[in-house]
Amino acid sequence: MALINKIREKSGVAVTVIAISLILFMVGGDLLGPNSLLGGNNNQTVGEIAGKEINIKDFQSRVDGFRQNYEAQSGRSLNEGELASLRDQAWNQFVVDIAYKKQYDKLGLEVTDEELYDMVQGNHISPSILQAFSDPTTGRFDKNAVINYLKNLKTLPLEQQKSWENFEKSLREERTRAKYENMLRLSTYTPKAQAEKEYVAQNTKANLRYLYVPYFSVVDTTIKVTDAQLEEYLSAHKKEYKGTDTRSIEYVTFPVQPAKDDSAALYTEIKELARGLATAQSDSAFAAMNSDIPLPINQSYATMSDQLKEAVKTFVPGGVYGPYREGNTYYIYKYGGTRSDTVSSAKASHILIRAENQSDSAKAAARTKAEGILAQIKAGANFEALAATSSADPGSAQRGGDLGYFQNNGAMVKPFEEAVFSATAPGLIPRLVESQFGFHIIKVTAPKSNTLYRIATIGKTIAPSQATRDEAYRKADEFANTVKSREQFEEAVKKNKGLVLANANRIPESATNINAIQNAREIVRWAFKDDTKTSNVSPVFETEEQYVVAVLTGKSDAKDVKVDDFRDELTTKVRNQIKAEQISAKLKGATGSLDDIAKKYGAGALVEYANEISLATGFLTSAGFDPIALGKAFGLKAGQKSGVFTGENGVFIMEVINKTEAPKIADFTQYKTQLTQSLESRMSYLVNEAIRENAKIEDHRAKFF
Repeated sequence: MALINKIREKSGVAVTVIAISLILFMVGGDLLGPNSLLGGNNNQTVGEIAGKEINIKDFQSRVDGFRQNYEAQSGRSLNEGELASLRDQAWNQFVVDIAYKKQYDKLGLEVTDEELYDMVQGNHISPSILQAFSDPTTGRFDKNAVINYLKNLKTLPLEQQKSWENFEKSLREERTRAKYENMLRLSTYTPKAQAEKEYVAQNTKANLRYLYVPYFSVVDTTIKVTDAQLEEYLSAHKKEYKGTDTRSIEYVTFPVQPAKDDSAALYTEIKELARGLATAQSDSAFAAMNSDIPLPINQSYATMSDQLKEAVKTFVPGGVYGPYREGNTYYIYKYGGTRSDTVSSAKASHILIRAENQSDSAKAAARTKAEGILAQIKAGANFEALAATSSADPGSAQRGGDLGYFQNNGAMVKPFEEAVFSATAPGLIPRLVESQFGFHIIKVTAPKSNTLYRIATIGKTIAPSQATRDEAYRKADEFANTVKSREQFEEAVKKNKGLVLANANRIPESATNINAIQNAREIVRWAFKDDTKTSNVSPVFETEEQYVVAVLTGKSDAKDVKVDDFRDELTTKVRNQIKAEQISAKLKGATGSLDDIAKKYGAGALVEYANEISLATGFLTSAGFDPIALGKAFGLKAGQKSGVFTGENGVFIMEVINKTEAPKIADFTQYKTQLTQSLESRMSYLVNEAIRENAKIEDHRAKFF
């Protein structure tokens, strides 16, 4: 009895402790998180737009509404990437509600109830309504379906009623924004003088001869650039270098790599699976049941890994092959022969030359540049090298233009696809191919094939054991605890030959990845914390299959631009200025023909021709597009030679051999239309940028997410 009484006496305390624990569990994030009240941060403002603060609760409420709608429509929960996208949508909605609405209100722009009715079920149906209420089979819009839906709206669940309310709200916003942008678009005006200037720039032709000394002809290491020179240049060009809030770090990674024991155990397992695959009545079912990585039973070259492309050439029907290792995965294959597919695969490389805008002059300039590169390749120049330096497609440029294998199923734009799949042999396509992206120079590296390979595949990935993970963490933790500054950090890396020091410069506060490190938000948030000082060493962070320890090496402030924020860019600019002065001094006073001057100058001086070029589409052989040089040339008369001057890419002396002036015309409508349409095509972007700049937006979301 004494024991029972004792329990009863203490039961009230136990219940209280449990209750407090539950409360802390439920609201712990709000009370104890990095932006919490108890965590020392009273600021719950996620940002400011046009002077109005956005509270984190209001922002999160809007995100939750977007999430509920998304999950109701998709029937699944969001992943982290999709949630980040919804946060962007919610933020942009606040920008519209506050910054855009200020502009609408000033002009008295609105969408009335009558206008909304007309958009939903009247004579001018909104495209969004047309899409939502069209028959998916015939594509035909049924206005009665809209009317019946609205009649029954109040009988639907509250969630659906709320969803329709939000939909109508979005229709009003879309129409109001369209009115605003159309008003500005229709107010664009191109004066006759500007149209005439464009006509002359496009149609005045000249044949030029010029001496060109590129900056790169002077070795960088011979030019010393001081901090004082960088400061002076930055001070004179402040408008060109806008500040941003960024952080720079150095870091080391401790990969969680499978140990020998982990690999040996999996190798034994996959050998057993190979025997099972060989005798299985249904090899496809056996492979699907035992593989960590699902792969189609029928594969073309477009879907195969590089290793399998080579291996399949030696396969015999009915044979089991492997294991082949790719990264941390072992593969075994059972080969079932080939058949013809309804689609074909091919492999190609390309060099893309884009037009700066959609004007005729920009397209002509891009075409001229592309034709010049194509001519170089036909003359024997290296395709891969030119792709790396000239292509506007960064993804393929770093691979020498290689696009890999692809199929003729719309994976590529139509003109490009037709050109590649019309080729019957590997090699350069001897003409330019134009698409909406620009001009393509294409080399077919493997012509079309419609062979389909039947391959049952089992892929087993080596997973590190818990002991392996613990050991990697131990090493990372030991490293983090033994270094307290950047100097100690770098010294420790030098002593440990198993570590590689990596850099990540100018990381924005909203970054989710750091170089190749995915899901690196915690590292970014640590770097931006107010109490993280330069030279501070981070705790151990876990990201996917590795642990990371970082040291903060630098900060940049949007309101206080420093040389270190743009050191590399400023150094290049100042170095080129010094080079220009040295080259100009060496050329100054030189007389005679351009060939004579080049000979006196020595190595690095080039004498070249540019024939039938215009100011709008001029492209110099080695210097590329240099507007300063072109402007100087077209300011000369036929037979005139300029003095020494500095262009964008080097130092020049221009000589006009002859010039054909643009014929006189009375009607410049065509050129006026070109310029107007070019401006109108960018109107939406320009309006958005102007409104955002005027609203002085402060975005602090990265402190919360």
